[in-house]
Amino acid sequence: MTFNKLFKIILFLVCFALCQNSARAEKTAQIAKALVFVSILPQKYFVEKIGGDLVDVQVMVMPGASPATYEPKPQQMIKLRQAKAYFAIGVPFEQVWLKKFAMLNPGLLIVHTDAGIKKRPMDKMEDILHDHHLKPGSQLKGSGIKDPHVWLSPGLVKIQAENILKGLAKIDPNHRDVYKKNFYRFCKSIDKLEQKIREILDPLKLKKRKFMVFHPSWGYFARDFGLQQIPIEVEGKEPGVRDLQRLMQLAKREGIKVVFVQKQFSAKSARVIARAIGGKVVNLDPLAYDWEDNLLRVARAMISEQ
Repeated sequence: MTFNKLFKIILFLVCFALCQNSARAEKTAQIAKALVFVSILPQKYFVEKIGGDLVDVQVMVMPGASPATYEPKPQQMIKLRQAKAYFAIGVPFEQVWLKKFAMLNPGLLIVHTDAGIKKRPMDKMEDILHDHHLKPGSQLKGSGIKDPHVWLSPGLVKIQAENILKGLAKIDPNHRDVYKKNFYRFCKSIDKLEQKIREILDPLKLKKRKFMVFHPSWGYFARDFGLQQIPIEVEGKEPGVRDLQRLMQLAKREGIKVVFVQKQFSAKSARVIARAIGGKVVNLDPLAYDWEDNLLRVARAMISEQ
């Protein structure tokens, strides 16, 4: 074999290998997931329902931490520099950090998933004690602080899902149709979830539609399903002795036998009240990842513990 023939064969093999690598790299680029951030775990569930395998969803507020006081970790900030979008939801820590995120990553699309939602005031324990005859599902005057827990209402999650859809379509317009299809499928599952929760709660009598919690996270859930939460805390703090006594009297009068708590807050006062009324403390997590299953679990807890 002459040198020229050997050179031509080698050149062909090199070109073929380069073409194969180029095609492989192009294919990898096509299937690369869009890196996005969300504030809390339930949002990860929502974005993954709509984005599917096309998104890599990172959560800012880690399990056990509070969205009110969270401070991002250095490694999160480093990764955020590569993100395409940040899906905000209106929790308190965002008020300080969203501006910093935008400065860190000028190309970051910040999507306010709570856009278009009229937020209710946070329930206050004092208001309920003053008007304990208020019917479940009715609106209290509240504290004036807007309730950020909009992800605990199936109806409001559909609004959030639409905002997520718009955000994903903006950063990845090539897969807009895929996102739309997933969005409509998710909305149908939300409708089924809402109907199932209503069926679970239907046996509750009017008097039994009040439940006691330490932190008033469940206001939207209560409003949607004709319930009333009775918060124990006073502006994020444990209640005083006088308020505790009044809460115990209210619980006995209303036949409440369970106090719901969440791991982000103290359960001390809840345990005191539970002992006084011969009831018990039950953990509910408003920040659980599996959102649909979690709301069903909450509804079943309302039934089984009354």
